[in-house]
Amino acid sequence: MQNKRKCVACGALKPREDMIKITKVSSTGELVVNPNSKTFGRSAYLCYNQSCVDQALKKKKINRALKINASVDLKGQLDGQFKS
Repeated sequence: MQNKRKCVACGALKPREDMIKITKVSSTGELVVNPNSKTFGRSAYLCYNQSCVDQALKKKKINRALKINASVDLKGQLDGQFKS
């Protein structure tokens, strides 16, 4: 059985490998996009599509999931993560 994760924007369940992982590092509080497996902290997942990213940022769903105020830099980091 594959590990499935839920997109914070659309609610779709997908395998963890098919999603963008955003982690709030517990020691520093910084947001990391697609961290390595040794990064410890609270995480949220998004589908690899622009509409989910836009919806999550616009409705502040990432902020609620990670209990943090996402910075403007996060949108720039997410734009570089898309698969064709």
